[in-house]
Amino acid sequence: MEFPYGTLDLLILKTLDTMGAMHGYSIARRIEQVSESLLRLSQGSVYPALIRLEQQGWIRTRWGLSETRRKVKFYELTRAGSAQLRVEVANWEKATALVARFLTQKP
Repeated sequence: MEFPYGTLDLLILKTLDTMGAMHGYSIARRIEQVSESLLRLSQGSVYPALIRLEQQGWIRTRWGLSETRRKVKFYELTRAGSAQLRVEVANWEKATALVARFLTQKP
């Protein structure tokens, strides 16, 4: 299943907003878990999105230890990221309402 561009960014921001700081692998697994495995994420999609979000200033990184005691990079939402999340959610709601209007119209 394909998703519109920007959907993964929204899902990552919302995951960090809900769960707090996480490392990339945990972010991907959490998104898959919430999607009930409808969405499968590879490192090739998650890590470029994380880099893009960091470059935008919407997330920040810090080094820490994973549950298995490995050194990993943790990602967390910034204040700007919280504001952007509100914008993204509002845009998503408007877009889905528009599409729903077309899908439910009578001939």
